[in-house]
Amino acid sequence: MSNTPIQPRPLTDLESAVVTKMLSGGSAVADELRAQIPYSQVVSTWGAGSPSVDLVVQTGPAQAAGSADGIFANGAVTDRNGSPVGEIILWVEKGWLSSIEYAWYTDERPRTLPEPAQIEVL
Repeated sequence: MSNTPIQPRPLTDLESAVVTKMLSGGSAVADELRAQIPYSQVVSTWGAGSPSVDLVVQTGPAQAAGSADGIFANGAVTDRNGSPVGEIILWVEKGWLSSIEYAWYTDERPRTLPEPAQIEVL
């Protein structure tokens, strides 16, 4: 993975919706991470044109207690016909949202994250 730094920007509506979907499990830690969404900024992409991004949470919300570093949530992505096309992985570091990864199974890299309705949180 080669990260490409960008001028920090707020999450798009789609990025926010995907993170919200990934944190829909209802645990206390998920609630704490969900509170970080409005304070999160995208600071790099995983290569030119990649929908996968690295995040930084700005001052405001509390750090999520009891959150281990690494993968916090994983979701299967299907196309409109229900066929598997990839997965979304939400990464956390030291109690902070840190990355949204879109791993695809198709020959062509997707240009955007999938719609939340296409994601089944595992």
